[in-house]
Amino acid sequence: MNDNTVFTISGKIDGNRISSRILEERIQDAIDQGYRNLEIRAFGQHGIGGRLWRAGTGPVHIKVTGSSGQRLGSLGFSNTRIEVTGPASDDVGWLNAGAQIVVHGHAGNGAVNGMSQGKVFVAGNIGARGMTMTKHNPRFEAPELWVLGSAGDYFGEFMAGGIAVICGMNPQNPDNVLGYRPLVGMVGGKVFFRGPHAGFSQADAKIRPIDPTEWDWLIRHLEVFLKQINRPHLFSELSRLESWQLLVARSPSEKTGGPRRSMSAFRSQIWNRELGKGGLVGDLVDLDRSPIPVITTGLLRRQIPVWENRKYRSPCEGTCPTGIPVHERWRLIRDGQVDEAVNLALLYTPFPASVCGYLCPNLCMQACTRQSAMMPAVDVTRLGRASIAAALPELPDMTGARIAVIGGGPGGISAAWQLRLQGHDAVVFDMSRSLGGKLESAIPRTRIPENILSAELERVRQVIPHVHLAQRLTREDLMRIRADHDFMIIAAGAQKPRLLNVPGIERAISALDFLTRARSGDITPGKSVVIIGAGNVGCDVATEAKRLGAETITLIDVQEPASFGKERKDAEAAGAIFRWPCFTKEITEKGIVLTTLEQIDADTVVISIGDVPDLDFLPEDVKTDRGFIQVDETGQTSVPDIFAIGDAVKPGLLTDAIGSGRKAATAILDRIAGRMPTRDDRPIIDKKRVSLEYYDPRIIEFRDMDACGDQCASCGSCRDCGICVAICPQAAISRQELITGGYEYRVDDNQCIGCGFCANACPCGVWNLMENSPLE
Repeated sequence: MNDNTVFTISGKIDGNRISSRILEERIQDAIDQGYRNLEIRAFGQHGIGGRLWRAGTGPVHIKVTGSSGQRLGSLGFSNTRIEVTGPASDDVGWLNAGAQIVVHGHAGNGAVNGMSQGKVFVAGNIGARGMTMTKHNPRFEAPELWVLGSAGDYFGEFMAGGIAVICGMNPQNPDNVLGYRPLVGMVGGKVFFRGPHAGFSQADAKIRPIDPTEWDWLIRHLEVFLKQINRPHLFSELSRLESWQLLVARSPSEKTGGPRRSMSAFRSQIWNRELGKGGLVGDLVDLDRSPIPVITTGLLRRQIPVWENRKYRSPCEGTCPTGIPVHERWRLIRDGQVDEAVNLALLYTPFPASVCGYLCPNLCMQACTRQSAMMPAVDVTRLGRASIAAALPELPDMTGARIAVIGGGPGGISAAWQLRLQGHDAVVFDMSRSLGGKLESAIPRTRIPENILSAELERVRQVIPHVHLAQRLTREDLMRIRADHDFMIIAAGAQKPRLLNVPGIERAISALDFLTRARSGDITPGKSVVIIGAGNVGCDVATEAKRLGAETITLIDVQEPASFGKERKDAEAAGAIFRWPCFTKEITEKGIVLTTLEQIDADTVVISIGDVPDLDFLPEDVKTDRGFIQVDETGQTSVPDIFAIGDAVKPGLLTDAIGSGRKAATAILDRIAGRMPTRDDRPIIDKKRVSLEYYDPRIIEFRDMDACGDQCASCGSCRDCGICVAICPQAAISRQELITGGYEYRVDDNQCIGCGFCANACPCGVWNLMENSPLE
């Protein structure tokens, strides 16, 4: 390839402007093809001519016509010469590393910002903050900025090296060629300038005479500059020594502003004179004025480390509606207590395998601190599925207290389970023929194996023997049951579907009805199914419809679907189509008609826009709000001995219902015991306190439960690793066994210097560095 061949690259293709990235790729491709003489027809693209080091040491000439964008020649290489036929935008020569740049016009703000090598010639004026933060490596020639006109405001700010030459020809302001507040923070370099100025940072720079060597350099390079910008005729006018001045940086010693008082002089002349005998307060108080050590201990420390073991909840525990201490289960796994880790779940939920292992969206994993470092969350589903083998806790004798639970779904079973574990008789009433509510009747078996749920329901029957099924209760029945029991929990769920007020709604089937009939094999949806409502329940309908033979499945919604997690993925895998926003106008024999008059054919139309409770049986003195029962934070209704939980209070996840059942049961247990309400008000630990550097980011999946336990950060709970003891430079931390069992880490205040090593190194975030109490 002939290096002298001019290769033209346009900033437009087919009349359309291309992006800066595409233009740079085309320039780099031309360099790779051997072209070294390029003409760029620019249309505001940025960064032209920079980063051409792939050309090697051979010279590259870039001629830019048209409008160049910002950062012309940025990161320019020493082999590159860039010539702009007109003005240039901001940041010419930004971080220039050796390129020679010629601008035949004005240059914008930030010219040669951060430049370390190379030369930039400007045939006009420059904008604000030119020559800022430039630097000079003594191994190379100093970077140079030559300006025929004047500089803008804040010129040379934090200049650390290089040479700037301001010629003052046709300046922007004839009375000030250096702009407003130049050379603030200057620590190195030189500025030759010609013309009047309005001051500069006297604290950072000073004017000194130009010596013969400097003048010789200026004259020789001035001639080169004028030739580059096609102004050689100006040489005679600009080569008069008397018209030039030189600004240089002050040395560090010049900036100190005079000698400083020594510490000993301050002590004798100021401290003792004012605070000692005969001074301001010396005769009134007896102050200890002895020197304080540079590194202090005890009360003089500014900060003190505090061992805050279990003061905060871990993110997994804090976001689990059921309140399962997941990190504690992983601790038991690490300690080899697998059975104890599995069994612990039954103290919090009767469905650890079904829900934690299969059905829950695992909010604990979504909140896992590891994800803040882009590491996968510890897989709690492994522990959940292992819980199918959990051993029942020993049941205490009955206390005589009786609690009626209206509803045999997950929430009602959870409440009854907690009450029976404490020795109280919980009696469950449900209108269904089988125990388990929607968990048993509506959840597709593609999401959970049949034997898992059956085994957990059988375990429930062993704990809660008093279950009355197939009983639809009236208000009178409820009043009789209330009279026979000490407390009542309403866990009736939401069984009544929300419907659209559109013609033909009677042709549609509710999602709950569809899933129930699909579960029993009592429905044939046909080849095409339309589901109105694209939430997670709608996704379950879609997967069941596919299993039953549907070929075309469409989910529509008035907004972006709220579905997520496994349900959404399974629906998409089944080939379901999601459409939004879609508004239904009518349901016909052929399908649905949208408000746009588009018709979507369907053999079956399913309504899945939510369910509401059927509360006709509810006593009149129990307050409701828009169809849901009103409760306080413990689940208590407006009637003190009646509680309500689950979907009868607020729509939610299975684990929300289980958690609300446990919370209501806890409130009843407190009432029976005559104690104040039990609450866990601990905040969730700040994830920034947890050090994840100890864990291997290359692990993207876990082979078994032991691997999960090893990778759990145990947020907020001490792992008893002893790192704090090992890292303390003063040996101020020790591990102490407690008489009551367990251990704690203690700090010797007389040894501790408050350095914070323990807090920064703790893997679990247990140590906290706090402000020391002020001295009185």
